[in-house]
Amino acid sequence: MLLESIMLENFRQFRHGSIDFAQGKDGKNVTIIIGENGTGKTTFAQAFFWCMYGETEFSDKNMLNKIVAQEMTPSQEQRVKVTLKLWHGDVHYTLIREQVYHKEYSGKVKGDNTKFEIMRKDVSGNSKPMKRTQCESEVKSILPKELSRYFFFDGERIEKMSKDISSGKKAMDFAEAVKGLLGLNAMYSAIQHFNPRSKNGVIGSYESSYDARSNTKVQEYTRTIERCKTRIEEIDARLDELAEQITQANGRKQDKSEEIKQYAEGEELQRQKERLQQDIEHAKAMRSNVVKTICQDFNGAMSSFFSASLIVRALNFLFDKDIAGKDIPYMHAQTIEYLLKQKVCICGTHLDEGSVPYQKVKELIEFLPPQSISTTIGDFKKEAKKRVNSKTDLYGRVCDNLAVISQQDEDIENKIEDLQEIEKKLSSGDVRAKVRAINSEIQLCSQTISKCNSERDMLLQERGRKAQEAERADSERRNLTLLDDKNKKIEIYKAYAERIYEELQQVYISSEAEIRNHLQATINDIFKQIFEGGLYLTIDDKYHISVYANDYDGDVETSTAQSISVIFAFITGIIKMARENRNATDENAKLLSSEPYPLVMDAPLSAFDKRRIATVCEALPNTAEQVIIFIKDTDGSIAEEYLGDRIGSRHTFDKKNDFETVLS
Repeated sequence: MLLESIMLENFRQFRHGSIDFAQGKDGKNVTIIIGENGTGKTTFAQAFFWCMYGETEFSDKNMLNKIVAQEMTPSQEQRVKVTLKLWHGDVHYTLIREQVYHKEYSGKVKGDNTKFEIMRKDVSGNSKPMKRTQCESEVKSILPKELSRYFFFDGERIEKMSKDISSGKKAMDFAEAVKGLLGLNAMYSAIQHFNPRSKNGVIGSYESSYDARSNTKVQEYTRTIERCKTRIEEIDARLDELAEQITQANGRKQDKSEEIKQYAEGEELQRQKERLQQDIEHAKAMRSNVVKTICQDFNGAMSSFFSASLIVRALNFLFDKDIAGKDIPYMHAQTIEYLLKQKVCICGTHLDEGSVPYQKVKELIEFLPPQSISTTIGDFKKEAKKRVNSKTDLYGRVCDNLAVISQQDEDIENKIEDLQEIEKKLSSGDVRAKVRAINSEIQLCSQTISKCNSERDMLLQERGRKAQEAERADSERRNLTLLDDKNKKIEIYKAYAERIYEELQQVYISSEAEIRNHLQATINDIFKQIFEGGLYLTIDDKYHISVYANDYDGDVETSTAQSISVIFAFITGIIKMARENRNATDENAKLLSSEPYPLVMDAPLSAFDKRRIATVCEALPNTAEQVIIFIKDTDGSIAEEYLGDRIGSRHTFDKKNDFETVLS
């Protein structure tokens, strides 16, 4: 299949636009379309897929140009149309897909179902339209949709495909691609035609042709064989389902295991955050306890602390004072007051006011009770000395505790700063909930894998029993059929068919292994051209592709550029092998049969550096008969520099506004 031209009408940003593609004349097999981001490169690339299969990857399924839709009046019709012209074999095809849109009175624009037409022109120049019921199947025969993604892809898709290859996901898709694109389909179809497990196949038809009239046991054995084969088919179908479930679960588990690694640091940071929060709360509680201790000490020792200096001063004052003997035992101050009032001492001396006896008696009041001053002073000295000797060092204790608080404040401040730094890194919140969810999914995948493996083992055991039962019945039936001439012929014919089936299988296995080994070598040659660095690829019998380093024992985790290089190498490797096969002169060497196919790529060079862009630009036009590249303007000059004289058609996108792009 080589593309001749494409024309768009009212398709998304393109009200009108067409491109004639370079088809290899004079060695010019590259078409380059340059445009800034947002000009519609991806849209134009999606037009191929919409025309051929009626599908796109747009979230908005409305294909009608926004300006056209806005200008429509109620009940007016407008149509979206894509016309794709291509060659396949000796036949020229014109594919036309269109969709009519109506504007309702509410202002909403709705589209009808798409209409698809194909005009077919044979090698003689005879043209005729194909029946609409045949159009979809004709496209499938040209390029099945499941294989189209190997030839129509954008940067995101190629990156996803590379990850699928590296992770082993959908590996059977790649096996189907090899089978379909490298010419193994015919042999595979022949094998299925003879497959003994198919009731409609050659061997199956012989199985149902035995004449049981001569011996009822033949019919009984045939029913047993058919019952066993039916069950084996059911088991095989279920085994395929289980294998797919296991593959998907393993892939999902691997994805989640990789994803959880991204949260490992966050989970540790979360633990550190909680430890810091606990430490801060503990430090604050300890600080509070120290403050309470200071308050308790102050309340308990406050009077002693503040009175201590006064007590010392009083003791110092009384230290050289001799008051002993100054008071009169059992004499009360009121007695002295009475004598002074009577003006006569008990000794008969007159106590005239102002006289010396009066003054002497009056001075006694200072030393007489209510309590004797000497007694009072004596008691005071005893209590004062006791207090002075037993006083606590309130000041020292408060100072020590304040030092502890200062250290705690500094520790809390440092922990708060550490906490703030961690919270900046944990701006997305508590990652442990995400980790728990991912872990739950990993466990669910493990459970699914375990459950599927258990069921698979049981089914394999049952399959073995059914196969043995069918084999015994077939052996017994064979002995009986040899007694009847008609059944004997059927047995012989069936034996021939079984031998053909075995031979076809052996040839297919041998051819497929040879192709796979050749493909691996071809991919490695191309991979080394695109991505230098001591890496190589391997392809196992399940078409899992792994990347290894020459000096490292183990699978290598690939970078984005490496992964994209893998898929480039895979696709171009298949194309190169098919191309080499078509050019082979030795008929025996033509194990493959394949049409040329184009590579239509949207922004395929964005992940590469300048050096690798050069190697890619050199490899692609030498590998594929036709290369169509939609490329960013920033990469355009580099691509043009290295593609050089291989460019046979060049176009640019001119963005008029958000809803219209013009092709020039």
